[in-house]
Amino acid sequence: MIDFGTKGKVVITFKDRFASYVEIELSELGFKPIKVERTSIELHVSMHDCIFLNLHLRTASHVLFEIKSLYLHHADDIYRRLKAIPWEEFINEDSYFSVISHVDNDSVDNPLFVNVRVKDAIVDRFRDKSGVRPNSGSELDGAVFQLFWKETQASLYINTSGETLAKHGYRKIPGKAPMLEALAAATIYATGWDRESPFVNPMCGSGTLALEAAMIATDRYPGLYRDHYAFMHILGYEESFYSNQKVLLENKIKDKPTLRVIASDISEQAVLFSKENAGYAEMEEIIGFEVCDFEDTTIPESDNGIVIFNPEYGERLGEEEELGLTYKRIGDFLKQKCAGYTGYIFSGNPSLAKKVGLRASRKIEFYNGTIDCRLLKFELYKGTKKVVE
Repeated sequence: MIDFGTKGKVVITFKDRFASYVEIELSELGFKPIKVERTSIELHVSMHDCIFLNLHLRTASHVLFEIKSLYLHHADDIYRRLKAIPWEEFINEDSYFSVISHVDNDSVDNPLFVNVRVKDAIVDRFRDKSGVRPNSGSELDGAVFQLFWKETQASLYINTSGETLAKHGYRKIPGKAPMLEALAAATIYATGWDRESPFVNPMCGSGTLALEAAMIATDRYPGLYRDHYAFMHILGYEESFYSNQKVLLENKIKDKPTLRVIASDISEQAVLFSKENAGYAEMEEIIGFEVCDFEDTTIPESDNGIVIFNPEYGERLGEEEELGLTYKRIGDFLKQKCAGYTGYIFSGNPSLAKKVGLRASRKIEFYNGTIDCRLLKFELYKGTKKVVE
């Protein structure tokens, strides 16, 4: 078995354009990156730290602990080099494991071939030593090993997360076209919200933005809503350490009786779904839900509040003209009813965004899946400052 207290190379992966928000999280959690790249951040920490990170990170995808870096010239090298690794130190012969590969090498035209060769190497080592082989498959229900191979350099990792961390576990009813939880958290970090002033989310859909805002403000971490990770299937894992970390998560929750998080939607069903999700997350008393047109959403008096929209992008033919009127109404609402707030609109349609009729002070880049999006920032000044183009 491995020592979960020994430090090694750890790589945190995340979606493109998320790097600065993962850095914010790591800084708040007390970690200092060694290297920051476009979709990954390297740390020097232990497997115990990996457990901590899995329970806390909101904007990351996976936490990877390096087993070995190695030279691989050709696909023919995979089996021999990986069979020499002492896999019996990581899993038992009766374990279940899966393999994920990311490959950029001229000798490989199908990454699935690499997965098979890695699995063969692990299974055959056990068979040669004990006559018994572990089971393997594509489901991420047990131990997960991950290979990154570019040209001749390869790194093999324990994927300590298993299923992606980008889904936070509380959203049992996703609703229509929901925003991924990690993306919602990243957009909230991008706003620079102070976590004390009002946070208003009209057109809330399934409520993900409001829920993530409430979680961030009250120090509720995603690990509260998830009970299975791949690190649990690695030899050396101690249930007592994990249980203690879960208790510490509960103890971190802050009571903020004056916090105002408001989520509204014209769809009664959408608000019902949002309430169900909030109930599972034990935040139904924190968020004020309203069934109404967005123009009738409650806007508490504030000089530092945030009001954020995530309207439809008009992906289907014939929708854009109708949505153009909605975007214009959003702009009018921000200008007329949200003075003193900072307004945000998350959109993947630049032509619709122009219909808002306000000058964006910032355009922050994101991807929503494969859609190139912008989080548009609008300074909604009180008094006579002009924000109309």
